Amino acid sequence: MRRAVLAITGLAASTTALVVLKGSPGTSQAGQDLPADQASVAPGASGPGVTPAPGPAGSGPAPSTRPSAGASRTPDTKQTGVTAKATTAAPRTTTTAPKPSTRTVTGPTVTYRYGSLQVQITLSGTRIVNATGLGMPQSGGSGLRSDDVQARYSGTSGEVVAKQSANLNTVSGATYTSNAYKQSLQAAIDKA
Repeated sequence: MRRAVLAITGLAASTTALVVLKGSPGTSQAGQDLPADQASVAPGASGPGVTPAPGPAGSGPAPSTRPSAGASRTPDTKQTGVTAKATTAAPRTTTTAPKPSTRTVTGPTVTYRYGSLQVQITLSGTRIVNATGLGMPQSGGSGLRSDDVQARYSGTSGEVVAKQSANLNTVSGATYTSNAYKQSLQAAIDKA
């Protein structure tokens, strides 16, 4: 009797184990009929919150290239309208005429009967504006002649400025001094 109970219990246990291991016949058949790419998906995996694995190219929707609303954007330099302006100043024009430069030219020292002298002229541009005798005798009769020559020829209102040349009238009583003056003056004009 004891042996019969044990045999029945063992048979029942093995039958139960066989039923549990085999499972239900409908579930195992459906898993075998699915395509290869869907067969590995566990039941219930297609629910919300589960992202399907990417398939081969062209099988799913193309990924979007538009940036999301919160993404930062690099400013477009073509649309800003900000351009660097090159500033060049126009050259200034002057309305005043340039002043003619003045210069001084000194003639050579001329030695004559009563001493020696030389003439210095001042020019503004090409015009003689002043003349003076340098080193002329200061005393005696020669000095008097020199003063007469100096008074006639030299100065801003003298005969040299008036005539703008060495073609001067000879001072009466001072021929030697006049000729020496005119000689140095002509050399100064030629030098200028």
